[in-house]
Amino acid sequence: MTDALDNVPVCWPALPLEKWKDTCATLHMWTQIVGKVRMELTPPVNQWWNVPLYVTVKGLTTSRIPYGAGALELWFDFVKHELVLETSNGGMRTMALEPMTVADFYEEVMAMLHTEGIEVRIWKMPVEVPNPIAFDEDTAHAAYQPEYVERFHRILMSAATVLERFRARYEGKCSPVHFFWGSFDLAVTRFSGRRAPERPGADRITREAYSHEVSSVGFWPGSGNIEEPAFYSYMAPQPQGFREAKVRPKGARYDDGLGEFLLSYEDVRRSASPTTALLDFCQSTYEAGANAAGWDRKALERVS
Repeated sequence: MTDALDNVPVCWPALPLEKWKDTCATLHMWTQIVGKVRMELTPPVNQWWNVPLYVTVKGLTTSRIPYGAGALELWFDFVKHELVLETSNGGMRTMALEPMTVADFYEEVMAMLHTEGIEVRIWKMPVEVPNPIAFDEDTAHAAYQPEYVERFHRILMSAATVLERFRARYEGKCSPVHFFWGSFDLAVTRFSGRRAPERPGADRITREAYSHEVSSVGFWPGSGNIEEPAFYSYMAPQPQGFREAKVRPKGARYDDGLGEFLLSYEDVRRSASPTTALLDFCQSTYEAGANAAGWDRKALERVS
């Protein structure tokens, strides 16, 4: 499929959460295990940019992780449905992605790493989920439906393509388009350059993530309070007047519970131009927040 805006190649398949919620929950835990390996072995980067995974033509990757005199990379191949470990000395291991418990997945990943001489210990408790179960004890999550994983990957590729276009409009500090395995979402974040007020009682993760003013937009496949895939946009700290802003496209709304704007994935998918709809959402919510917060937009934005 080719979208109407500048012939951007995109694919927006249906992804009803009720059809794959068990697979989604299992995959969430698997990505946390792989993501925690990256976090443990890489030096800290501002706003935790050493933590996320990245969208590839086949799935999600840690990118290069330094180890000893060499390096390693772990990636999910959602085309062949494999987890792949490759090292700079030529080593390669694969494991099939198929129905299995999180406990079994954890054991196999650790065994793959050990076989290639990579010793790493990760904190085995999941983060950002209710009622977490330690990875090596989790036999509750064991579903894997290749068809829906493939759909999810195609959406990630399409969303990343559009978010990268949006990112290119900005000359200030801006994150990569990256996938946070804790919250299980794809995101890109713009910064005003100003420090944010310190959050009372914030833990060290939140303190670092929101040390500066940000405008963030991304895609979330659902679960929790929002039982459908959706695009989101928020400001931190949130300026007065942001929630009342009129944003585009039609259907975008402010969610009081989450404190951010939401746009249903289905609304984007069914629109005449999904790329235009998503870019409108990104741009209009950013403008609403940046104007309300008094960002120096003239200095921060690229003039086309």
